[in-house]
Amino acid sequence: MDLREYLNRIGFTGQYDKASLESLFAIHKLHVMNIPFENLSVHSGEKNTMDLHIIYDKIVKSNRGGWCCENNLLFSWVLREMGYKFTILGAKVFNSLNKEFFPKDCHLINLVEIDGKPYIADVSFGVSHQMWHPLELISRKDQPQPPGVFRLINDGVKWVLEKTGRKQVVQDKAFANSSLIDKRLTKTMYSFTLTPCEADHFLETSEFLQTNPESLFMLKSICSLQTHTGFRALIGWTYSEVTFKEDADSVDMKEIPDSEIEALLKEKFNLVLVNKFTPKNNKADYCI
Repeated sequence: MDLREYLNRIGFTGQYDKASLESLFAIHKLHVMNIPFENLSVHSGEKNTMDLHIIYDKIVKSNRGGWCCENNLLFSWVLREMGYKFTILGAKVFNSLNKEFFPKDCHLINLVEIDGKPYIADVSFGVSHQMWHPLELISRKDQPQPPGVFRLINDGVKWVLEKTGRKQVVQDKAFANSSLIDKRLTKTMYSFTLTPCEADHFLETSEFLQTNPESLFMLKSICSLQTHTGFRALIGWTYSEVTFKEDADSVDMKEIPDSEIEALLKEKFNLVLVNKFTPKNNKADYCI
């Protein structure tokens, strides 16, 4: 495993021998711009793992993306190699249909401390809820970024992350009532505590998410990547390009036939899959 190979993968050309806030912000943004949030392995007859070496080979050497446990675990290794003081944390994702948090930690994030100030780094939530830069761990402070305004709220023990976005304007009216369009402007994302975790803390949940038929990641195939103007996403057969604008985000959606999926993944996400991929888009609590 080679830090320089990872930095080349994301296109970072700055200094990496000093654990600065500037470098942290830069690598965080470059990661989400160059490495997709995706669960395509689950729908290609492959298995996701918590083995860091396998994750490195998949994302860095094979030019793939990954879901949170892969992307953020790899990012924790990057933080270690670059000399940052960090802690792995576990988060419980909020299900807006059931109005409750997942009962177990199902989302891996990193707490990074620089000059005594803590920041939350998360390079793998995807679509319109993906932070571009780490968030200061300060309660009830609005932290604007291109995707919207992020806000951390602390009740003394538990932290909750929410995001306020903009109205999504669908260009093709045929998709106006798509379940992928989120009409809620403010959305709860996940909760967490500051209890340190190790990678094996997520082993059971990782297995559940890729085997349980009710899991979001079993119900939908997901691939999303941030761009300099917004993000793009392929959910099942529905491809979306979203452009962030001041008052409302522009959403351009279209259906992709099976015969064109492989070419689209290569062109829009720079992904080439080895095994046969079967798109899936069953009903679940998921919006772009």
